[in-house]
Amino acid sequence: MNYKGKWALVTGASAGIGAAFARALAAKGANVALTARRPDRLADLASEIEREFGVKTLVVPADLADPAGPSRIADALKAKTVEIDILINNAGYGLPGTFVENQWKDHRAFIDCLVASHVELAHRFLPAMQKKRWGRIVNVASVAGLVPGSAGHTLYGAAKAFIVSFSQSLAAENENNGVHVSALCPGFTYSEFHDANGTRALVSQMPKFMFMNAEPVVESGLA
Repeated sequence: MNYKGKWALVTGASAGIGAAFARALAAKGANVALTARRPDRLADLASEIEREFGVKTLVVPADLADPAGPSRIADALKAKTVEIDILINNAGYGLPGTFVENQWKDHRAFIDCLVASHVELAHRFLPAMQKKRWGRIVNVASVAGLVPGSAGHTLYGAAKAFIVSFSQSLAAENENNGVHVSALCPGFTYSEFHDANGTRALVSQMPKFMFMNAEPVVESGLA
């Protein structure tokens, strides 16, 4: 795979799978637009990528739990005349607890980040891919979207199941357009995911063989 001259947008790029995607795409020649909530992390990653791989980068801080997040990203890219060829919808987090233990505003923000932002960004950038008859969309789902739901983290599996089904339909619609769409469904992966939602102590009790590293997950997703 050689993506020289292409522009990739990676959401949730400040750590974990997102940062690994950014590095892997840059290693294959792609210029990379990085978005997440933490501008300092993004700036450090951008500097590292430019220094190591000699590609262009663009940092676009945004919170995709905010409904206005996708439009802010699109506006920032348009202002820099950057047209996205590769979209990596990776932004996400976990919301521990049962359904009624969490307030609706928190569920709403969760849905905006893990579902609505993925769909809106695909809707914004897909037309240009179709016009060029070349594009790549990877929606980072989870094995949780492929198995029955469980108590707690009530919307997580449901959100990921939506992303899987959405990706399948979008792939079928673009089968003859030169645009490849897929859902990447990793299991437990070493990242800051469990630190952010306060479950690190719990998952640390699991056997190490149940965890994957981000880099092979990303390579599989790109393949």
